[in-house]
Amino acid sequence: MAGKRADARRNEESLLDAAAAVFVAAGVEAPVRDIAAQAGVGMGTIYRHFPTRSDLIIAVYRHQVEACAAAGPALLESCPAPSEALARWIDLFVDFLVTKHGLAAVLRSDQAGFETLHAYFLDRLVPVCARLLDAAASAGQIRGDIAALTLMRAVGNLCIGAGESYDARTMVDVLIAGLRVQP
Repeated sequence: MAGKRADARRNEESLLDAAAAVFVAAGVEAPVRDIAAQAGVGMGTIYRHFPTRSDLIIAVYRHQVEACAAAGPALLESCPAPSEALARWIDLFVDFLVTKHGLAAVLRSDQAGFETLHAYFLDRLVPVCARLLDAAASAGQIRGDIAALTLMRAVGNLCIGAGESYDARTMVDVLIAGLRVQP
């Protein structure tokens, strides 16, 4: 998005936020008209920014990675306890994981592209999760023996198959509760 006018960047970010919300609710195969309605724009505007569904999905993925990465430090600053910051960040991470479920199918024919996005995901989010875990463990609020990547994989595994008959968020809440140090 670098090099674009400020209003064009805001419009694109609004589109990406709307697309992410629709993808969370209805999956990545949701109709573009639903995304346009959520964003309050015409379908032509979406296609002007993102000529293909794949372009849109990848942009949403990157946008959400950046939002998750930025949220970690912000939550540590704003939450009264590091364990609360961790729990709220994990909640955002769950939204991200639910949104990205269709990504593999979209990129199936582009394994190198998928691997590049996965490396980007790890590079940006593992350090953020580690910082949140370290802060909560240092405050004596959670166990200190869980690595960030291990926790992220556990959350990811619990999110597989999330849908109408399975509430991943409840199971993730149970996982996070298990990290807490008991008084």
